[in-house]
Parts: sequence; C-alpha cells; structure tokens
Amino acid sequence: MYSLFALIGRRSLAMAGFLGGISKMFYQSNYWTFVGPLRGKGLRWRASIRQMVVIGFDAVPIVSLISLFIGIIIALQGAYALRKFGALNFVVDMVAVTITRELGPLLTAIIVIGRSGSSFAAEIGTMKVGEEVDALETMGLNPIRFLVVPRYLAMLIMLPCLTTVADTAGVLGGALFAFVNLGWSLQNYLLRTADSLLMRDIVSGLIKSLVFAVIITKIGCYEGFAVQGGAEGVGRSTTASVVKSIFSVIAADMIFTAIFYYGSEG
Repeated sequence: MYSLFALIGRRSLAMAGFLGGISKMFYQSNYWTFVGPLRGKGLRWRASIRQMVVIGFDAVPIVSLISLFIGIIIALQGAYALRKFGALNFVVDMVAVTITRELGPLLTAIIVIGRSGSSFAAEIGTMKVGEEVDALETMGLNPIRFLVVPRYLAMLIMLPCLTTVADTAGVLGGALFAFVNLGWSLQNYLLRTADSLLMRDIVSGLIKSLVFAVIITKIGCYEGFAVQGGAEGVGRSTTASVVKSIFSVIAADMIFTAIFYYGSEG
C-alpha cells in the first residue's frame, strides 16, 4: 500500500512539473513570437522559413498520399453500409464532412508528430546533452527565442496548410471511388461536396489544426529541454514527446469535437 501511494505521488508530481513547464514555455514562446517583435526583438525569419520547408513542404507527399487512401477507405466503408438503404449518393457527404471536420486535421497532426515533433525533441535534446543550450545562455541568447520560436511560428503556419492539403486529397480519394463505382464525373462530385459542406466544417478543422500545432511544438520542445543523461536520455525524451503529443492531440480533438457538436445543436 505504501508503494502504491508513493507511485501515485511521484506520478502526480511529475505531471504537475510537466504541466508547469509546458505552461511556462507556452507563455515565453508566445511572448517572443507575438510581443517581442513589437518591442524591437525581431524574429529569426531564415530559421523559421527553413523549418517551414521541413515541417510543411517536405511533408506534402506523405500527407497527400495517406489522405487520398483514407478518402477511398471512408468511401468504401460508407458505400458498404449505405448500399443496404439505397443511399449511395450520401457517400459524398460522409467523405466530405468526415475528412474536413475530423480525419484531415487529426491524421495530419499525427503525421507531423512522427516527422517533426519527434525531431524537435531529438534536436534540442542533443543540443542539451552537448551543452549547446548552456552555451547559448552564456552568450546571452534566450534558448526559447533562438530554438523554440522558429519552430513554433513554422508549425502555426504550416499545419493548417497541410490540413488543407489533406482535406483536398481526401475529397479527391472519395471522387476516385465515385468515378469508378458510381460513374460520377469529377465536376458533379465536387458540386455535391460543395453542397454538403458548411463553412463551419472547414473552419472547425482549421481551428483544430492551430491547437494541434501549439500542442506538438510545446511538447516536442519541452521534452528536448528536459533531456537528462546521454543518448539514452535523448531516445527516452523523443519517445515521450511522440506518446504525449498523440495523447494530447486526440484528447484536444475530442474536446473540440464535443464543443462544435453541442454548439451546433444550440
């Protein structure tokens, strides 16, 4: 019983420290991203653009391909269920709403966590182990401004863009199914998609992607700064950043989906 309470206490303290560290980083990175430039502390645009290329442009092929496959899968599964009711036309609505409101932003976030969130933890963790972070502080450079802000700004810009790419590819996946199995033209499919979607469907997905961008950057960078030990510590922090980011993204997605659902009812 004593060991159980000790374990609960250690985990609670670790969780409190994690939440406190994330909150502190959230405040500091937002200050240096949005307030600092107004006070003459410029942004590192070259580093930010380099991160945009790595986070966004380099991820377009994999995001597009996976979203295309997901669009086809949703259409196939929807057609299997709706065929019984003679309602195959509603496959278009299912694909459009599911992709734009839910799977587009969620799948994109998970892909970016695997590609970029883990690299944030690994890169900063390696710098922490090599005492490069301490060297930055010795030279009078703020590590948050120097290391986190370019990644944060790039993620805020590129994740909604990648989500838009994922939405488009997913809809085209459904269009491919409709062309092969229903004989629909691309024009008819896109017209039906436009009729089935509301502006709030697209906006809700983009709002989610912004929240996911904040979560991915903060957790990835925090785990990098929290590295202790050598290469083994970097590996542990990288794994922890992926697990915590995926859990947090799915939890945030559930909360926002509930908010949008009950808000639309009202």
